[in-house]
Amino acid sequence: MKILLYSSKLFEKEYLVRAARNNQEIVLITEPLSLQTVSKARGFEIISIFTTDDASAPVIKALAEVGVKLIAVRAAGYDHVDLDIANECGITVSNVPEYSPYAVAELTVALLLALNRKLVLARQQVQAQNFSLENLIGFDLKDKTVGIVGTGRIGAAFARIMHGFGCYLLAHDVTESKALQYKFDVHYTSLEELCQKSDVISLHTPLTLQTKHLINAKLLHQMKPGIVLLNTARGAIVKTEDIIKYLENGHIGAYGMDVYEGEKGIFFYNHIGEALNDKQLEKLMQLPNVLITPHQGFATKEALANIAETTFANIDAWANYCLSGNELTNPSILTNESNAAE
Repeated sequence: MKILLYSSKLFEKEYLVRAARNNQEIVLITEPLSLQTVSKARGFEIISIFTTDDASAPVIKALAEVGVKLIAVRAAGYDHVDLDIANECGITVSNVPEYSPYAVAELTVALLLALNRKLVLARQQVQAQNFSLENLIGFDLKDKTVGIVGTGRIGAAFARIMHGFGCYLLAHDVTESKALQYKFDVHYTSLEELCQKSDVISLHTPLTLQTKHLINAKLLHQMKPGIVLLNTARGAIVKTEDIIKYLENGHIGAYGMDVYEGEKGIFFYNHIGEALNDKQLEKLMQLPNVLITPHQGFATKEALANIAETTFANIDAWANYCLSGNELTNPSILTNESNAAE
């Protein structure tokens, strides 16, 4: 079977080639999926896309017209895919719901430690032969209150790590985990109380209509002065202009971000020597108490291998009229065809 992989990156190529089955002929292209590149999918029933691809309603409809029947998302997030239209068009969509939650959780901790202990500034000062401790004072994490917004796989992994630091853990989620409450003494509370009591807040909730701009001026105002805010989930969970305002007035002590609402077309690409033409991102890059990483939370060897393996397993299951368990649309079609085959 032939599979077209949009937005293929050099860092994932090794893992994709290794994970592909013998009966799977993969075609890697660097171009992202868009209305302008849908034509490249002609002749392919199966395509694979990344989080930066455009799988909006017009694109999905165009894919259906050229014969695409399966979209395998090489990520957990699928907020960029119009699932309703995919259903209408008879296109199955699958994702990789769990590849390595610790990969993202560990990067979140790295951002926290780097910001708190001023590691970037320390390196800059030492390189300038300044070995003083001026401007390098942080705080102990032990006994601090850490608020976790979203306790799915990644949020749970982050909770486990922070419990090891001796932190008091608050959490907010529509579904409360008894396991987290029992094992790591996580205390669920309202989002407002979490904001008011936490010294550190980490965001791990998916992006939905309900969570878009969840962290805005109203909630930022309720946070403790000097709050350390971390976002390794989705950029649009925070309202960027409000984040900048509260960074500039000193209310936010530090902000660590691996995601950005306007990251499409910027993150995952080398723009050295180019103008970014994004004033908000440029402002965030200039602020000394902001640490930005380019959506690299999933970028570990283990996670990349798991993403590739699960992606091709999803494809293999679909091709054999089976359910992988990772279908987001049209599982009934697979079930019916599987029953018919029997």
